[in-house]
Amino acid sequence: MLKGKTPSGFVFLISDSRLNNMEMLDALAALDRGDGTQLSNVLHLLLTPEQKAKLYDHVRLEDGTVPIDKITEEIKAIFEANQQAKNS
Repeated sequence: MLKGKTPSGFVFLISDSRLNNMEMLDALAALDRGDGTQLSNVLHLLLTPEQKAKLYDHVRLEDGTVPIDKITEEIKAIFEANQQAKNS
């Protein structure tokens, strides 16, 4: 289980099965190769629907939009927390 808080204050709790998922690795690899459409798939595989809604609300702007760059920052922070947990 990975739990923590991103620098912006988003609190997350992610099961080991969501982290240890080959489909997640495939989506991350495609994202790394430049397929930006995989960000949505990564979110779906990483977070529960409730967590995803909370993340969207966490970064939502006053005009109601959810900035892609803010979601990307949060996902990076979650994976950095996962890496730090592995190194501890």
